[in-house]
Amino acid sequence: MTNDSENPLHSPFDSLPESAGIHVEEKPKSTANDFYVVALGGSAGSLSALEKFFKNLPPDMGMAFVVVSHLDQSRENMLPGIIRRWTKMPVIEAEEGMALQPNRVFMMPETAYMSILNEKLHLIPRQKEGGHHLPIDLFFQSLAKDVKHRAIGVVLSGMDGDGSIGVKVIMENLGLVIAQEPTTAEFDSMPLNAIATELVDYVLPPEEIPEKILSYASNPLPKSLRNASYQEGSNALQKIITTIKTVTGHDFSQYKRNTILRRIERRMQSQQMKHFSEYLKYLDENTLEVDLLFKELLIGVTKFFRDAEAFRLLKERLLEYIRTTKFEDNTFRVWVAACSTGEEAYSIAILLLECIEELKKDLKIQIFATDINNVAIELSRLGTYPHNIEGDVSQERLSKYFTRHATGEYTVKKAVREQIIFATHNLTKDAPFTKLNLLTCRNFLIYISAEMQKRLIPVFNYALQKDGILFLGPSEALNGYSEYFSVLESKWKIYQKTNVTSALSRMVDFPFTFPVISLKSSVIERAVMPETLIPNVIQKILVAEFAPPCVIINSKGEILYINGRTGKYLELSPGVSIMNIFMMAREGLKYALSSAIQRAASENMPQLVERVNVKTNGHYEMINLRVRPLVELQSLKGLMLVVFEDAGIEEGTAKAKRKTKSKAAAVSSAEIAELEKELEYTRMRLQMTTEEMETSLEELKSTNEELQSANEELQSTNEEAMTNKEEMLSLNEELMAINMQYQAKGQELAEINNDIKNLLDSTDIATIFVDNEINIKRFTPKSTQILNIIPTDVGRPLEHISTNLEYTAMISDVRDVLEHLTKKEVQVKSKSGHWFSMRISPYRTLSNYIDGVVITFSDITTIKQYEEKLLKSEMLLKEAQRMAHIGHFEFDMKKGELNWSDELYRIYGYQPGTFTPDRHFFEKTSSAEELKEITKIIENSLQTLQPFSFERRVKTHGGSVRIIHTEGIFLKDESGKPRCVIGIEQDVTDRKKTEDNLHTENASLKRN
Repeated sequence: MTNDSENPLHSPFDSLPESAGIHVEEKPKSTANDFYVVALGGSAGSLSALEKFFKNLPPDMGMAFVVVSHLDQSRENMLPGIIRRWTKMPVIEAEEGMALQPNRVFMMPETAYMSILNEKLHLIPRQKEGGHHLPIDLFFQSLAKDVKHRAIGVVLSGMDGDGSIGVKVIMENLGLVIAQEPTTAEFDSMPLNAIATELVDYVLPPEEIPEKILSYASNPLPKSLRNASYQEGSNALQKIITTIKTVTGHDFSQYKRNTILRRIERRMQSQQMKHFSEYLKYLDENTLEVDLLFKELLIGVTKFFRDAEAFRLLKERLLEYIRTTKFEDNTFRVWVAACSTGEEAYSIAILLLECIEELKKDLKIQIFATDINNVAIELSRLGTYPHNIEGDVSQERLSKYFTRHATGEYTVKKAVREQIIFATHNLTKDAPFTKLNLLTCRNFLIYISAEMQKRLIPVFNYALQKDGILFLGPSEALNGYSEYFSVLESKWKIYQKTNVTSALSRMVDFPFTFPVISLKSSVIERAVMPETLIPNVIQKILVAEFAPPCVIINSKGEILYINGRTGKYLELSPGVSIMNIFMMAREGLKYALSSAIQRAASENMPQLVERVNVKTNGHYEMINLRVRPLVELQSLKGLMLVVFEDAGIEEGTAKAKRKTKSKAAAVSSAEIAELEKELEYTRMRLQMTTEEMETSLEELKSTNEELQSANEELQSTNEEAMTNKEEMLSLNEELMAINMQYQAKGQELAEINNDIKNLLDSTDIATIFVDNEINIKRFTPKSTQILNIIPTDVGRPLEHISTNLEYTAMISDVRDVLEHLTKKEVQVKSKSGHWFSMRISPYRTLSNYIDGVVITFSDITTIKQYEEKLLKSEMLLKEAQRMAHIGHFEFDMKKGELNWSDELYRIYGYQPGTFTPDRHFFEKTSSAEELKEITKIIENSLQTLQPFSFERRVKTHGGSVRIIHTEGIFLKDESGKPRCVIGIEQDVTDRKKTEDNLHTENASLKRN
């Protein structure tokens, strides 16, 4: 996966603010010069597709077209000239640094590969011919990274899988992918491979592709989407994420907002949806669309040894780490998080195997490779990949760690696959794997929110052992946690865990929980204010301007909310900042405040204390104090409202003053003295009460400190319990992963056993498996017809079983095979008259260990019957030939070999088998004149492929002259050419003499 920070044009969610748990990214502004770039990739048979494409393409679409094809660099590139016949646009052969322009067709030259950077074409010289060249993948990938969502990739006819990797990168960067309809392609391999990625938007005949591209580019997003309101956008996003979670069980609320939005937009575009409500309804009615959107969100572009330089440096660090580290249980533990289809996990496994081999260390490897995508995990377990990996994996590694199939695909060898346990795992919900020496999580963090990243980094730190290595993607970082990791390679994000972990370990908390996406109140304030919000705003203004200062406190006096300016009544106390109303009350207010709060709490009634004298800024002011329990809502139970009101000057101030003065004049000096004494006594009592309260406060503080100490101990115990719980969760996760792997293996073995059983049953071959002690392990049902064997005989010695065969040496043959490890095949006959071919072979395990023998019985009764008939026919044929003095021959024209029957030996005066006849035998036994005639006859027959016949005089081995009659015919091969001659020869000497005698007698009779 690559960094996904660019936005497509006219996003319907562009105006949304950042919601809870969703990271907001800056959206670069598009320019008027932005144009789409259409890359057409084709190989064998693509010329016809290109013709149909360009003939149906308007010349003024405002796009640039780039044709990338598999070209023979030893021949001149004729393609530009051909395409010029089909389009009015200029067709240009690409040159180094050439800038792309709309309404132009750019052709890749035959001597170079092509890439693009900053919308300029760059040529890469081709070094050699041979092997797999992937120019389409190379250009598709560079195009997607350069122009992002403006890339349009078209995969046309071709015989290999070039383009399928580039398709993934185009999709990841939100471009458009189209594949030619395979039934219209001369060679459908390339389109089929692209379609198999499940990332192709449209599958169309080549003549319909231009119309679809024009429709896609002319209206990137409907106008209604660009003008979507805040509320509609936020609600739509939240509902879509909820729908995905309901159907698939996976929560994408912590993915970066733009990551989600662009993929939703892409699906809306492909479905030609213009409104959020329309797409939401479509999602509700079509589970398949939910699955497609889910797959779109899970796009993982990965490959073997991605960023080759990063893996080279990682290997250097691993060599040093393995050399200097003492491993627990002699095992190197790895977690490959978000492994996608497994290429990265296998790359790490290969890297570690190479390190262990170089260091000659006896070290076991245990790799946990996890992903949220079940389908990707299943593909990972298979370990089979297209031939395209040749561009990423060296030939040395391919031959050592992969098995190549006849189809061109590669399968990772068992020795590598056995090092890895693949399992489904959710990073946000499931416990991590622990005690790791290496943790890799590449190009996943860039897709999730900053909050989720802050949660994951402590988990990664917790999962690693001391000095463990963390390997991230090149666009990822440890934001805020750099002190817990030392940097090994800054560019390629290779880190090593430090010993500073105590604070970070307390931050590990899983499963993670996050707030759902919601629209903040600040959003409404920033938006255009609707009329329904005016009363709320006016109410806020009235409260701020005319309501008295007040605070809301809980039962402990802790201040939860402050309204207005309370500085005249409350002030911060020296020392540690504590927001407690009793600690913050100014001089003169504390005792009245405490009394009022206590009364209000006990009586659950509002309390009013009038004319409290409070010292403010060096002088005293009179205030009225109101304390009121909040009982309106159940959620406010236990809270109190404390209101501070200035006492001010009452109405009729002058009258009140005169009344006060007259009263003061009437009070005698004796009464004043008495009041002063009473006041002094009250002050003393107050002082004593204050001291007692302070003493009690000290005792409470001491008790509080003891409680805090006990609480800290409990917290420490709780942390230990949490650590143990986390370790147990992690161990449980490992066991679950291993169990899933075993379940998958068990299911695979069950399927293999079923296949083998059905295979053996369908072949109708009796098969018996015995161990090295010649005890029966298992057998097929057909075996019961040959041996008197039943299911309970499994485990018994084979020699205890009686057979229906007229053959007694089977046990000795089994021992002989076990001793010499060679196959043995014998034809045996049953008592019922059936014949069987009994084959005894050593039973070899995958590790080449001999674990008994396999005995198979193939019914050959019919073959035996045909053999007997054939032997009888041959005897009759030979006898007939002997009696008629006829022999047959066969001459192989290609090999020059001559074969004939025994009767021909006798005709020529030889004992059968005394010599091997050759092609020159006829020349040696014929006169020159006859040989000329015979040659002419055979040549005429060879030209017409008609039968031939002739007679010749032959001097036999005994010295007599015999007349031989020969007939033959030429047989043809598959191409219609003659391949051999077959024929017969007969000694007609006696017949000729009889014919001559008859002719003489007839002539004599005629004369008489």
